Amino acid sequence: MALLSFYQEELIEAGCDEAGRGCYAGPVFAAAVILPKEFYHPLLNDSKQVNEANRNALRLIVEEQAVAYAVAKVDVEEIDQINILKASFKAMHLAIDQLKKRPQLLLIDGNRFIKYKRTAHKTFVKGDGRFASIAAASILAKTYRDEYMLQLHQQFPQYNWQKNKGYGTSEHRKAIEVHGLCEHHRKSFNIDPLKMQELF
Repeated sequence: MALLSFYQEELIEAGCDEAGRGCYAGPVFAAAVILPKEFYHPLLNDSKQVNEANRNALRLIVEEQAVAYAVAKVDVEEIDQINILKASFKAMHLAIDQLKKRPQLLLIDGNRFIKYKRTAHKTFVKGDGRFASIAAASILAKTYRDEYMLQLHQQFPQYNWQKNKGYGTSEHRKAIEVHGLCEHHRKSFNIDPLKMQELF
């Protein structure tokens, strides 16, 4: 099914999505994107449905053709302080703050959102597979976060974040069992290395 170019025609829309909400390690990233109404690319989709090479290509296309875009992150320390859901919303707010053009309607991937200032919003479950602007935001959030996790991998290669990007794969859990947690792990997720043994 083709992505919808917009939800309505009168207001300036920005699509918003996050990446890394379910990870054991690293920041949560979010992006906000305002696309031209006529924007179309056959490869654009929810970032989880697009391979890495196409995601990276789409990132450049979105950045070149978007009316406005911005990416922001909330670090592990703040995730642990305020919880991952609030941190995800905050990352979206920070991205919207940076947009060079003011949106009049926010299209949010998911079923909940904390209202941004006086801007109207609509939430959509699996919105990144429905609206082009949300899909574009998902591509930016995912590629920026993956790039960041590759940098962290250079400092902490034992967790193989270049491959698992901080998600709780069996490989990552085994590495935590062996090496323990590091400063980039989310302590509020209660990742107990001793309990990891029960998973194998």
